[in-house]
Amino acid sequence: MSYGKHNIAYGLLFLAAFMAYGFLLIYLRDFAPGKEQWIADYGIGTHFEARLAHVHGNLFALLNVLVGYLLLKLPISQVSAKWVSWLSLAGMLMPVGIVAEIVLGAPPVFVLIGAASMVLAMAWLGLAALRMKA
Repeated sequence: MSYGKHNIAYGLLFLAAFMAYGFLLIYLRDFAPGKEQWIADYGIGTHFEARLAHVHGNLFALLNVLVGYLLLKLPISQVSAKWVSWLSLAGMLMPVGIVAEIVLGAPPVFVLIGAASMVLAMAWLGLAALRMKA
């Protein structure tokens, strides 16, 4: 199986979604009723969490695109490719979890799972790259 294709596709779709979310944040800051309060709360509470989700959503989307490309191009084992692919995709739970905390009051479990998955995926891919024959 060719791992990486789904990381690229879902990464790009995730990027589009979190870019659109960024437009929502611009609306809330510049045009929405009560924008003054939104601006006043710039560094605290929901506003801070919303920006955190936006930044991590875009970052993790781009990381998935990069991981997907590398998995398609680097000669690493299928076992490593499979785990790195799935762990990178699971990493996208982090920004989704932040949004779920804001909107649904969800516990931070998805944030923690996503963060740990992405860190593990990056470390695994790094070790797999070190083991490649030059």
